[in-house]
Amino acid sequence: MQGGVTVAKKSGKAGSEDQVARLPKKIYEKELFRLQAELVKLQEWVRLEGARVVVVFEGRDAAGKGSTIKRVTQYLNPRIARIAALPAPTERQRGQWYFQRYVEHLPAAGEIVLFDRSWYNRAGVERVMGFCTKEEYQRFLSQSPIFERMLVEDGILLRKYWFSVSDAEQERRFRSRLEDPMRRWKLSPMDLESISRWEDYSRAKDDMFVHTDIPEAPWYVVESEDKRAARINMIAHLLATIPYHEVQRRPLDLPPRPAAKGYERPPRELQTYVPDHANSLR
Repeated sequence: MQGGVTVAKKSGKAGSEDQVARLPKKIYEKELFRLQAELVKLQEWVRLEGARVVVVFEGRDAAGKGSTIKRVTQYLNPRIARIAALPAPTERQRGQWYFQRYVEHLPAAGEIVLFDRSWYNRAGVERVMGFCTKEEYQRFLSQSPIFERMLVEDGILLRKYWFSVSDAEQERRFRSRLEDPMRRWKLSPMDLESISRWEDYSRAKDDMFVHTDIPEAPWYVVESEDKRAARINMIAHLLATIPYHEVQRRPLDLPPRPAAKGYERPPRELQTYVPDHANSLR
């Protein structure tokens, strides 16, 4: 038990899709809000202690990484907790040391950085889709543990989460996005490639774990057949692995409003107002 959160022991093999019991919404929302309150406490501890936290989110397409990141950051200060979701590298970045553009996004003292995908792109999509050479891939597997040990030795709190989802559940989520015009933007041709290359991505993940699941920075697998449970489990684990504590904040009081000193607001007709669209809905 750390930070008011208990870590469960590792579970066994995940069941099939039919065996997954969805976490009831009321239970989920109540626990999520409690965990989010703990995240606010963690944020204040990070700020005052000058800690540096890096959280890596990796996993299958449609496994729930993005929605989990949203819940993590929902009540946090974006000046302290920020998301790093890097686009494809530029021509100049392709000529840099591979890890260089990720180093630019690492936290300073008092900051939390959540990587929505990370340097592990090279071990996944770049390897499977042929976007890197065999030599570049092998060099990544060799350098990644060294890079991460350097981060940890320098005091960065590094946590790596792999979101795991079955092929059937992934396809169901893809179809749901395809049929929803508000979420269709989440689908790209690269996402759809992951269906036909399911086994290739599985082998790539297995090889990646062999080389990069190191004691200093282990991988933590999040079973995400049930997105609600996955969010709860991931946040609870993160809180439980960081030795934060609630810090005392200086109490704040609203000051008394001073007496008016003759200020007069300019006439409303001198300013341009947004039309009252809300009133047209009444």
